[in-house]
Amino acid sequence: MSRPYIQVHTTVSTSKDAKKIAEAVLSSRLAACVQIVPCLSRYHWQGTIEETQEHLCLMKTRSELFDRLKNRLCEVHPYEVPEIIATEITDGHEPYFQWLNQEVNRQDD
Repeated sequence: MSRPYIQVHTTVSTSKDAKKIAEAVLSSRLAACVQIVPCLSRYHWQGTIEETQEHLCLMKTRSELFDRLKNRLCEVHPYEVPEIIATEITDGHEPYFQWLNQEVNRQDD
């Protein structure tokens, strides 16, 4: 059963940038949760293969908020070409979805 929720991820090079992204999307209620996970990234960039320690930001939100979330990420992201990918959440724990739905895009705070 498909749900109207997505997980969006992006990576940045520093913990400080990851926390900045988390604050930006949480304070604007574009995500209910941001998990920050250290990771090793290997990728092609300008003709070479690079290896960088990064921080993976995993954001949970409703799919209808993706464009606004993506725009906000582009405003605060330090990379020239940020990775911003959304993955549909097809199923999960219903109480978590209820909490997520209550937290994103609230106007009462």
